[in-house]
Amino acid sequence: MDGAHEPGAADARLWALLTDKQRACLDLVLQRKTSKQIARELGISRYTVDQRISAARKTLGAVNRDDTAIRYARLKSICDRIAYDPVELPIMPSLAPSDFPDGDPAHYLDVREGKGAMAGLSGERPPSGTIWRHDHAPTAKATIIAIMLMVVVFALLGGLGIAEALTRLMSG
Repeated sequence: MDGAHEPGAADARLWALLTDKQRACLDLVLQRKTSKQIARELGISRYTVDQRISAARKTLGAVNRDDTAIRYARLKSICDRIAYDPVELPIMPSLAPSDFPDGDPAHYLDVREGKGAMAGLSGERPPSGTIWRHDHAPTAKATIIAIMLMVVVFALLGGLGIAEALTRLMSG
């Protein structure tokens, strides 16, 4: 009765004799739930749960509820295994004729300054305008960042100057 036991014909036959509803109840028995708890979880009566467990006990040849759970757990470890992962194959793409001149979509996919269909949503310019574009050279990007940093520093210094002037007015 170890976990390395290979499924035999008898095990497979017993597993096949258990119904899905019996297995659902037995799975919850393995979690040490009472018939009342199982009934609530499955939305059935306690009497129905007891009937399903009793039928499974007879099928498995067990003497009581605990023996049924032990036999079911052994059987489940042997028979309820996925032999392989399901394979999902993608749908084969179909080729469509090209409407592009010479089959070259470069003009339509050009994202620089208002060229092509992808320039902006419905012909609008991006919110940053042409200041921050992906095709700037690294030195141009560094210059833009330096200018933006200087603007922020001047704004902070100006704010501090105004705060100091207001403090003098209030105190004096």
